[in-house]
Amino acid sequence: MRNTLNWLLIGGGLIMIIVEVILGAATGMDFALVGISMAAGGGIGLYFESWRVGMLATAVMAFIYLAFFRKYIRSKLSSPDRPSMTDALVGRTALVTARIADHAPGAVRVGDEVWRAALAPGAGGTREPGDSVVVDAVEGVTLNVR
Repeated sequence: MRNTLNWLLIGGGLIMIIVEVILGAATGMDFALVGISMAAGGGIGLYFESWRVGMLATAVMAFIYLAFFRKYIRSKLSSPDRPSMTDALVGRTALVTARIADHAPGAVRVGDEVWRAALAPGAGGTREPGDSVVVDAVEGVTLNVR
């Protein structure tokens, strides 16, 4: 009977880890890391054959994570300063692969990818295959080029 609580900690911890995996780190790894604290605390309690030791170990590990490591881990999971793929295209040079004219979109190659392209407002003229252009903006799946 004295190890029942330790087994419940292990089981509850494993369930929290599984839920985190299913959610895809949507909770910022909180479920997984608190679940690891629970499972490890339950394991420590089993080793010492004491539910009190299991609960204390769980509480200490969860507290250490929440108080000291949570902010650091969340900062590594989100990167607000990193531009999205389309934002990173703005300012890059592209090679025209299909003629681009006013009101007649064409195509450009940026790196290894071919994108639909239209002339940016005020760019005027046409761009023929082989011309170099600069990406001015991204609208949906179309690059506005100059």
